[in-house]
Amino acid sequence: MIAVMDYGAGNLRSVMSALRNVGADATIVESPRDITHARAMILPGVGAAADTMENLRSRGLADAVIEWIKADRPFMGICMGLQVLFTQSDEGGGQDCLGVLPGRVRKLPSTLKVPHMGWNQVHYKFESPLFRGIPDGSNFYFVHSFVAQPDDPTTILAETDYAGRFCSAVQKGNLVATQFHPEKSGALGLQVYRNFLEYTQA
Repeated sequence: MIAVMDYGAGNLRSVMSALRNVGADATIVESPRDITHARAMILPGVGAAADTMENLRSRGLADAVIEWIKADRPFMGICMGLQVLFTQSDEGGGQDCLGVLPGRVRKLPSTLKVPHMGWNQVHYKFESPLFRGIPDGSNFYFVHSFVAQPDDPTTILAETDYAGRFCSAVQKGNLVATQFHPEKSGALGLQVYRNFLEYTQA
């Protein structure tokens, strides 16, 4: 079973639909006790970092996510689910996040159209099972105003160019996360979920 963490994120239903499309046994999880029998965890997300962290903490899910990742169990973050993995976000004047990856989340430059919304290419930094069967430079769908800046460059799985390169996917051990939304990215996005599903069954 894949536990999809519910802390009020707006894209929960579309993520569940995509997972069911690829045959995943996925369950929406609202409390730490519900992850007992899970083999993998997905943290979806849209919205603001402060609201995300407040909701994760109030439901007891923040510590559950941290402990899951520390145990190096299969984990996937999506959009805000990537950003809150880092130490701190500049959003809303500054917000402490989960801190499982060292680094900071910063706003895209004001010289750009913000949010960055629409299709853009994803360029791999190294090979990963997450992108198996997906050509380098493939287009995925983005909606975001902030980008992660990892302290450890070896965790950057992919980059995307939006008037300069930014981190669009990370990987460390059994943790993967994407800034783009696979559930909004058509057939290739479904392949990302299918790859994650196969990875959890290996």
